[in-house]
This record gives sequence, C-alpha cells and structure tokens, in this order.
Amino acid sequence: MKMERQAMKGKGLNLGLQLIATVLVLCFCYTYEVAEGKSQQTTKKTYIVHMDMSKMAATYEDHLQWYDSSLKSVSESADMLYTYSSIIHGFSTRLTQEEAELLEKQSGILSVLPEMIYKLHTTHSPEFLGLGSSDSVVPASASSSEVIVGVLDTGVWPEIKSFDDTGLGPVPSTWKGTCEAGKNFNSSSCNRKLIGAQYFSKGYEAAFGPIDETMESKSPRDDDGHGTHTATTAAGSAVSGASLFGYAFGTARGMAPQARVAAYKVCWLGGCFSSDILAGMEKAVADGVNVISMSIGGGMSDYNRDTVAIGAFRAVAQGILVSCSAGNSGPSPGSLTNVAPWITTVGAGTLDRDFPAYVSLGNGKNYSGISLYSGKPLSDSLVPLVYAGNVSNSTSGNLCMTGTLVPSQVAGKIVICDRGSNSRVQKGLVVKDSGALGMILANTELYGEELVADAHVLPTSTVGQRAADAIKNYAFTDPKPTATIASGGTKLGVEPSPVLAAFSSRGPNLVTPEVLKPDLIAPGVNILAGWTGAAGPSGLTRDTRHVSFNIISGTSMSCPHVSGLAALIKGAHQDWSAAAIKSALMTTAYATYKNGENILDVATGQPSTPFDFGAGHVNPMAALDPGLVYDASVDDYLSFFCALNYSAADIKQITNEDFTCDSSKKYSLGDLNYPSFSVPLETASGKGGGAGVTSTVKYTRTLTNVGAPATYKLSMTSKTQSVKISVEPESLSFAKENEKKSYTVTFTATSMPSGTSSFAHLEWSDGKHVVGSPIAFSWT
Repeated sequence: MKMERQAMKGKGLNLGLQLIATVLVLCFCYTYEVAEGKSQQTTKKTYIVHMDMSKMAATYEDHLQWYDSSLKSVSESADMLYTYSSIIHGFSTRLTQEEAELLEKQSGILSVLPEMIYKLHTTHSPEFLGLGSSDSVVPASASSSEVIVGVLDTGVWPEIKSFDDTGLGPVPSTWKGTCEAGKNFNSSSCNRKLIGAQYFSKGYEAAFGPIDETMESKSPRDDDGHGTHTATTAAGSAVSGASLFGYAFGTARGMAPQARVAAYKVCWLGGCFSSDILAGMEKAVADGVNVISMSIGGGMSDYNRDTVAIGAFRAVAQGILVSCSAGNSGPSPGSLTNVAPWITTVGAGTLDRDFPAYVSLGNGKNYSGISLYSGKPLSDSLVPLVYAGNVSNSTSGNLCMTGTLVPSQVAGKIVICDRGSNSRVQKGLVVKDSGALGMILANTELYGEELVADAHVLPTSTVGQRAADAIKNYAFTDPKPTATIASGGTKLGVEPSPVLAAFSSRGPNLVTPEVLKPDLIAPGVNILAGWTGAAGPSGLTRDTRHVSFNIISGTSMSCPHVSGLAALIKGAHQDWSAAAIKSALMTTAYATYKNGENILDVATGQPSTPFDFGAGHVNPMAALDPGLVYDASVDDYLSFFCALNYSAADIKQITNEDFTCDSSKKYSLGDLNYPSFSVPLETASGKGGGAGVTSTVKYTRTLTNVGAPATYKLSMTSKTQSVKISVEPESLSFAKENEKKSYTVTFTATSMPSGTSSFAHLEWSDGKHVVGSPIAFSWT
C-alpha cells in the first residue's frame, strides 16, 4: 500500500509537471503568435502606389505634394523610392501591411501593389532566319538606324565590339535619354550605337540594403552577362571572327544591326524588382525608344495587378512594341508568364546548329551528346566510368551536389551525373574538384532529349535520356566499365530544325484562355552573342576565363530575337503600330516543316501544338511584307477589359483613362482583334447535358491592307471533327492601302471530355501573301 501511495504521489507530481509544461508551451505559443502578428504588422516591404490624378485636390500645388501628404497620413517615417509620372501616376515606398491597407482605402488611390521579384529567363541566327550573313538581304537604310531598342536587363558591357558604332550616323534626334555614370561606367562609355545606359536600384536596395560594390557595380555596367547577351542579340553590330573558344565561328550580329541600343539595368544579384522595372520602363518610354525588350518574368495575375502588364500597356499605347520572354518552365502546361495580349510573348526553338560531344564506351557503343568544353581534351584511351549515385556519401549523390562525391572513388574517372537541382556547370565543378577527369551529364525523364550546351570546366558530354539510360545500364552491368569523351566541334545543317525547346513555357493562357499564348517562337537554344568581361562563360564564381562572346539558352535569348526583328520592321514601316508589327510577325510565322508535319517538341518527340508555339516560328523576311495585318488600338483593349467585366477603376489602373463600359452593349473576348484564335468550349457536364450537346461561339476580326490592292481568299484546315467552322465572308477585296475589312468566324462545337484540345488553321491569301492564324480549341 505504501508503495502504491508513493506511486500515486509520483504520478501526481508527474501530472503536475506535465500541466505546468503544457501551460508554458501554450503561453509560449500564444506569445509567439502575438509576436509573429506584431512582426507582420511592423515589417516593411515595398509597395507601388497608383494614384488617380483626377482626384487630386486643388489645395495641392503639385502632384508631388499630394503624394507626400498621402504617404505621411499613414507613415511619418516612409520616404518615396521612385515617383512615376507617365507609365503610371504614383510612387513606390516601404510600408507595413497595415499602412498599405490604410493607404489603399484613401480617396484618389487606385491601387497599392506589393513589390514582385521577377527573374531572368535564361552567331548563326541571322542566316537561319533567312537574313543572310550580311546586310545585303535587308539593306541598311537611314530609317533603320533611327530605331531605338530599349533593353531592360542586367546592364551592358560597353567595350565589346558588338557596340562598335562605325558607320552609324548621329544619334537619332528623337532620343532624350542619358548615359548615366556610376562605378566602372563613365558617360563616355556610350557612343552612337549604345546611345544610352541607366540603372535603377532603389527597390532592390530597399529590400536588401546598399549594394555591395565588391560584388556588383552600382552603375549600368553588366556584371552578369545576361543583359549584354540580350542587347547584342537584338541589335549588336556585326563582328567578324566571333566565337566561343572556336565554337560557332563566324560573323555575329544582332537582328537589327543598324538600330541603336539603350540599356536599362533593372536586374541585380537578388533579382529584378517591380518598382525598379517600372521606373526603367517609364524612363525608356520618356527617352523615346521604339521597342522594349524584357527577358524577365514572374507569376501570373490579373492585368490590373500586374506591374509589367500595366507598364507595357502604356508603352504600347504610345506605339512602342514590348517583347517579353514566355518563361523557362516548360514543358508543363499553363506555365507561361507575360500573357497580356498587348505584350509580344516569345517561346524558344532551336537552330540547325549543334556542338556534338561524343561518348565512347568500353563495349564499343558510341553516343552523341553536346558540350562547349574547350580545355585539354581526354586522351583516346578509355578510363574507368562510375555512376555518381554509387560513389557518394549522400542519398542525392546522383545529382553531383557540392560535397557529395567521395574523392577516392572518383579520382581519375569519368562520372555520370543526373541532371537536375543544381546547375549543369556546377555539377562539372563538383566532379572536377573531386579529382575526376570528365563528366557525362545524363538527362532524366523530366528533360527528355533536350540538349543544352554549356562551357564546362572539364571534358563533358550532356546526353539525352535514351543515351543516358543506355550508358547507365552499361555502367551498372559491366564489371569494369570504361569510357572516353571527344569534342565534335560545330555542326551545321542539323535536321529537323527548328524543334521546340523543352524548357519553353507552354499555354494555355490561364489568365485569359480566349487569348492564345505564347504568340510565337524564335531561336533560343545555344545562342552566340556578346558577353561581359566580369564573368566567365559558365557563370561560376571560380570561372576566370574571359570571353567576348558566349553561348547560352533560354526564352531570354528568343525574346531579343523578336525585339530586334520588330526594330527591323519598324525601320521599314515607321508608321506601323506595335499591334501591326506584332501581327506581321505572327501571321507570317511557320508551324510546319517542308513535309507538312508540325514542328517537333523535343520534350516528347511528338509534334508540338499552338499551345506550345503560338502562331509558329518567326519568319522575318515574310514579316517585312505581310500583306494584311490585324491592328489594334486602345479602344480595342478597352472593349477587351469590358468583356473581362473590369470596373472603371480596374480599367483606369491599366490605361490611366476614365472609361465606363456601356451596359447596353455586349462585349466579347472573342472580338479582340488578335492575330490568333483561342476558343475555350464547355464540356457536356459544363452545359448540364450529355454527349452530343453543341455550343456556338462567334469571333470577329478586322484586317488592314498594308500592301497593294488585292483580293484575299479564305482557306481552312482543321484537325477536329468536333467543331464546324464557317467564315463570312470567304473573300476580302482591298482597293487601297490601309483599307479595313472585317469577317466573322462561327464555331459550332460538339461537347468533348474535359481536358480535350484540338486545332485548326485559317489563312487568307492573294496568291503572293499568306496571312495565317492558328486556332486552338480546348474543352474545360
């Protein structure tokens, strides 16, 4: 009994201690939650404040006084980072969430948008595109050198030959920009080619603190290479004898070599901040650029909440074409960014050029991969071959992450590393540091047969999934596997080409399914262009190699191809709107090879679709003379916003115009005068019926004649029996230039299971010109 009482006493003591502990934990949790709540209330971040100038009280002397008064009403300590006066009216500042919410409730505030961090979407191109290796195909003209391409990116390296201004006349009189001095960058760094350079860092520094100038230049100078590459792709001067370590040797020049370049550095080591991007866009518009090229992207949101979309709209409204990268999140469906219909959204395809690196195995089998390695080659002798996952101290050792390989087990061998997680070139550095002689970079199912070349730091061959599986099977089954790697230099005439890059982001457009995106594709794989002197070609910190040109891949590379081609068209047709130029590029694009088969998707090995390539692959020579264009004005976009059921306040956030939709008018998203068609259709369940239920949708388009008088006749091809397509009229006659004619397309669809998609193609032709439009159907 005594023992029982003692046990009970012990249990009581334990229960008491448990109760106290529970109370302490609960108190701690409550204290933590309160502290966390207070932290959220007091933590400041950047917001972009959009003001309605029509609501400014007469008591204010100017808009800056009004901005300051509005800001001080919610925060005495906050300062304005930027003030905006053309792209939007407003300012950016640092506020707590509570302060931002209070400010948004005030009269005259259209929106208070939190800062977004965007990321970068990271030669032979002119010949592949039919522009020739010199200016003889597209002769230089005075007007072509009047076009200015504004590039928003990581800055520029002004000393490279791609910015040589020999042969160019005076800076265009329309230019109002500057060459901003800063660390390692003087006002004299600009010339008649690179006519302007500025940097925007206030948003970045507000988030991360002052720029560490030992790491990056607080100036327009490009420490990364991305900005120099995109700028020279768009409008670099011709440079003979260009190459990367002898790869892709030839004359490197931009798409519009006579155009001028203006660089706006809005991207830094920590990313590209929307307040800086907006400031850069505003300055580019004010400076007088004709094309804005932005190889950056973020998430997707409604247009009135998307800073880049808002800035791009204001630019397009002033006749400036805005070209943006679609993103590198393919092949996942719906992975696009920059989907606003006034933005030209560009996906990526390949050239007909390759950089083979051959793998020879001890069993006599040979496989072809790709690489840009340029150092001391391996000997012809075979050396031991190992799979990284078998010589590692980590469960993820197959990925060749830093510190995961066992040096004693890889020294003097070739290591097979699986692609993924860390960068491709970083894997090579890990393998080299471990004492290995070479690397075989193996594509997994996620990457399929996509081959992207890199300037590796040791002998390397990147191989597609099929070759990778065979090589790994040999390494697993042979008791003493061996291999060697040899470079194959530069190979031209690769077929089929182009093929759609696996990384290129895909549709459908999740914001507005009635607008087909991407708009088109352009070369974006293994592109040679100018490079910074501050970084090696691999981008690794320890890469001390210096080059004037580099070969890299991404929709970041395809975007400036289209930006430069837009500049080329602008030079030839100075009175064309941004929408007309975009239409010319889209309606003349091609989506099939000479055998009639669709452009292949390297991710699947199957034909790609308009959800992947939009209107198709850009065809610049045809785009210079499209015959007809689908033009669009601000009024067209206002009707588009009404079809989206936007309020007057929503519309003003984007357009800066007071506009109220007519309640008696029926607006349709299908009536936006777009060069392509996307037709979302309801499934049987969506219609509340069974199989066989039909629905009818009508889209209207207007074509403008930009050529000689002619009669255009309709032709239609369709891959679906589930949609009947009729067009009225089937013939359009144009008697003069700039004459407009409209037509209506009626789609009568039978219900299909959700997730089904199919495609058709509509063309107008006068015998000389072919004005094509893809049609994408999707049942949801």
